[in-house]
Amino acid sequence: MQTILKLKWPIMIGLIVLTAALFLVAPNLTEQAEEAGSFQLSEQADSQRAATILESADVSGQTISLVIELESELNETSEQQIADMRAEIEALGDPVTTVLDPFENEELEAQLVAEDRQTVLLPVSIEGTDEEAAALADEIRETIVPDDLTVYLTGEAIINQDVNTSAQEGLKKTEIITVVLIFGLLLAVFRSFITPIIPLVAVGLSYLLSQSLVAFFIDWFGFPVSNYTQIFLVAILFGLGTDYCILLLSRYKEELTEGKGVQEAILNTYRTAGKTLFISGFSGFIAFAAIGFAEFPIFKSAVAVAVGIAVLLVVLFTVMPFFMAVLKDKLFWPSKGSASHKDSKLWIWIGKLSVNRPLWSMLLVAAITVPLLFSYNNDLSFNTVDEISSDYESVKGLDAIESAFGAGNTMPVQVVIKGEESLTAEETIPYLDALAQDMEKVEGVDMVRAITRPTGSVIDEFFVDHQLGLIAEGLEEANAGIGEVQSGLGEIETNLETISGQAGGAGLREAAAGLSQVNGQLEQISGGLLQTGNIEQTVGALVQVNAGLSEIEQGLNGGAGQYDELAAGIGELAQGVGASSDGLTEISDGLTEIADTLTGISDSEAVRGTGIYLPEGTLEQEEFEPLLDRYAFADGEGMLMEVVLEEDPYSPEAIDIVTNLKEAAERSINGTPLEEVDIAYGGVPSINSDLKDISESDFTRTVSIMLISLFVVLAVLLRSFIMPLFMIGSLLLTYYSSIAITELIFVGWLGYDGITWAVPFFGFVMLVSLGIDYSIFLLDRYREEALTAADFSKAMHRSMAKMGTVIITAAILLAGTFGAMLPSGVLSLMQIATIVITGLLLYGLIVLPLLVPAITVSFAGGAWWPFGLKKKK
Repeated sequence: MQTILKLKWPIMIGLIVLTAALFLVAPNLTEQAEEAGSFQLSEQADSQRAATILESADVSGQTISLVIELESELNETSEQQIADMRAEIEALGDPVTTVLDPFENEELEAQLVAEDRQTVLLPVSIEGTDEEAAALADEIRETIVPDDLTVYLTGEAIINQDVNTSAQEGLKKTEIITVVLIFGLLLAVFRSFITPIIPLVAVGLSYLLSQSLVAFFIDWFGFPVSNYTQIFLVAILFGLGTDYCILLLSRYKEELTEGKGVQEAILNTYRTAGKTLFISGFSGFIAFAAIGFAEFPIFKSAVAVAVGIAVLLVVLFTVMPFFMAVLKDKLFWPSKGSASHKDSKLWIWIGKLSVNRPLWSMLLVAAITVPLLFSYNNDLSFNTVDEISSDYESVKGLDAIESAFGAGNTMPVQVVIKGEESLTAEETIPYLDALAQDMEKVEGVDMVRAITRPTGSVIDEFFVDHQLGLIAEGLEEANAGIGEVQSGLGEIETNLETISGQAGGAGLREAAAGLSQVNGQLEQISGGLLQTGNIEQTVGALVQVNAGLSEIEQGLNGGAGQYDELAAGIGELAQGVGASSDGLTEISDGLTEIADTLTGISDSEAVRGTGIYLPEGTLEQEEFEPLLDRYAFADGEGMLMEVVLEEDPYSPEAIDIVTNLKEAAERSINGTPLEEVDIAYGGVPSINSDLKDISESDFTRTVSIMLISLFVVLAVLLRSFIMPLFMIGSLLLTYYSSIAITELIFVGWLGYDGITWAVPFFGFVMLVSLGIDYSIFLLDRYREEALTAADFSKAMHRSMAKMGTVIITAAILLAGTFGAMLPSGVLSLMQIATIVITGLLLYGLIVLPLLVPAITVSFAGGAWWPFGLKKKK
């Protein structure tokens, strides 16, 4: 420290120059956070696999929707307006790939036009990033949407962009409020105009320098970054930095009031409070550095705070001594005294209970915290829309869709199926429909849209039971047709007999007899068809009958010339025989088609497992072209399905439904040709399902690493295995109590689905890494006092008296710093702030003064086990 004091001016100037230079040349941290995205899920996550499959197949991965709200029911004028908008959007070209036409066919109209015909959806598929989607939305809004039409643009990409915008706006508010708040609180604490400026300068340098370093690290080493990075740097550095400054300034003031010179006061300050500051700062550094072991980039992005704390320690050990040495006692001008160095009457009073009656003190803490712990339900919310104000256009659009089409239609689950061979073969399609059927049976699923059910409704014609019904009707019609032929031939036979009687021709009598024989054969065929259903035998018999009719027809045509006066009549009879022959041919062809269908059904393996049969060539029919375009990709090797949920896609229930969907799909494809295909799930519910799985596993893993690291560091620095245990334990108790309070506020009172999914992790990290400082402040001073005190109780009483005001002041200041997040308008930041504020106040006013001293004095000298404490003589 003496060297630093000697070189104070070069060090100060060097720091200022370095900070300014890095700030000017460093990358923009805000832009880096926006580019990183909102979720940053791993490539193994289902939703990311779905996106990767679609991207590799050049299938549009982004959709934005124009939600058109009409003042009256859809008419020709408004329909033309919408058609014009669609054409103009399509004409924009890249990044637009397709724009669905709500009026192209009945199926699309049923999906995209509300029942009241006053709300119309115009989905636009694009190839591009969230930023490109947002830019396109701006262009559409400014250049295409008519002024007289109410149109909202929404979609996952636009919502994510709005969340980023809201976060950055919240950051700006937080920065301004934080500086004003800290200055005001320091002014109140030190009653000096000079004192508040010093921490702000020191912390401001730390923030600017660490922000630049983090931005470089992101570019150079792929350092994790998110929207939370800057906000936490502001909150932690300004809050923690101010706390440390209070600790240093309070001890410096204490040293000056004891009559020591400036240099001696500075040296003593850093020998005592400086050591405490280093232990606290290093513990905080380790806590945030441990987050680097997280797998989830959003969580991992908080590791930037470790860089900030390291920079903060360097600044506090160089800049603060500079101001102490240069300003001397004028650092506290114009105040003659300072509340910061006075003994804490509140903690002295609390100490009478916690030190003298430790058991009662512990029971009192339990009475306050245990009911809170039992009230905690761990309700989590994955609703990104809650993060932003309802004034945003994207939120209005979602609300309009939900109102007109139902919550599930806003963002369905996208099932992406990719195989090595074509999935559009007639033998494969039935298994895809069976998969859709099984998923539709999952509770909470409204409908499944697929190539065999484009509107979500089953196409009955594909099912064998329906086809067999049609075959039965066909057989009845064939039988009726044979009866009609019989009747016609009977009339021809009668007429021939009449003519032969008039003309006396033997040939005509033979023809009549032949017709009689044919009719007899037809009667046998008809009866056999009804009794046996043997279609092939029936077709063979009809072919033979047809051959006989052809001979009769030829005989009649040949004999007509012999009877001039009867030629016309005989010719007509011959035509009748020919028509009957044609009728039998049609019946025979129909029966052949039925026989082929039955053979196909019999040979099809898919029928036995699915009850569906598609005759060969079905998918080549013209009406299937738009369905193939919409649902098939990668030359038929990929297939899409849309699962519309009954629940809000952002709700916790939607996550459970996705889990059940995956299980149902796995069961459905087991033992089928789809068993080897790759199935992934996209869309908001799937993303949230992945977030839940990853965040829960990463929370447990990272928190464990963080707590173990903290224990090791504290054990080494405090030379005790016991103290770190109850220090960490007290903070765990405080955390779960404060998150229970937060849950009561936001879920119980304000009606949200739950605490935002990222909040428990960040709330824990912030509260534990910050709260540990206060227990270090107290217990390091306790160690200092215990070295010379007559007994441990007196050492704790004095420690509480000396550190109480510092800790309470620091807790209030830090709580105030996080309080600056409350007006940000970003729900997750408000919830994190609530956890930290309630936790710090609960810890500083109840848990730390009541529980920690009670446990510490109960251990007496054993608190330093196994290293022990060597008292000074």
